[in-house]
Amino acid sequence: MAELRVKETGTLKLFESDNTSSVTIASPASLGGDRTITLPDADVTLASGTMATTNGITVADQWRLTANLTVTSGDEFFTTNLEQVDTAGQGTLGSAMTESNGVFTFPSSGIYLVEYGIYTFDNVDTYTYCYNKIFATINNADYTTIAQGTTSQQGTMSGYPEKTAIINSLVDVTNTTNVKVKFAYNSGSTIIIKGDSAVNRTFFTFIRLGDT
Repeated sequence: MAELRVKETGTLKLFESDNTSSVTIASPASLGGDRTITLPDADVTLASGTMATTNGITVADQWRLTANLTVTSGDEFFTTNLEQVDTAGQGTLGSAMTESNGVFTFPSSGIYLVEYGIYTFDNVDTYTYCYNKIFATINNADYTTIAQGTTSQQGTMSGYPEKTAIINSLVDVTNTTNVKVKFAYNSGSTIIIKGDSAVNRTFFTFIRLGDT
């Protein structure tokens, strides 16, 4: 196989026909090993801008409720006591989600996995339930339920006063201004939603899986 080797500066310049301008292909200042760029058997047009060196997940972010919340009835949304996870051993990847009054805005377009886990507690000996719901908007105005789960329990009488329900949905973020999500809860009677500033009890996860 023939090879074209460029030494000295480690750059290859391709000039246009009148030799006034050129495109420079440069190697890194140092390499940890041999690298290979393999072109497909097809016509290829490179997009302008910076090319990523890796594929895969570029955003992974997680938030949680930091304090207990007593619920009565009707659809309500989390609006306060929300934080990005920050306990030792927890981490995030890429740009963070932003939150305002319980509405979450995505840092970039793409297909996201959105997950919502709710942790409920009932210390009264009566049957109750708590729905958890993910709402999404595609026009920054009208919200629709896109996922729903529930916990059901009968307090201390059942011996299992604590329950967790986890729901998720894929969200196609075509526009970060218009596509947003928020999280709701709805209980038939008084129940406590558990929050904690050091442990994920009620939490929200956002993972960008790929381009839209």
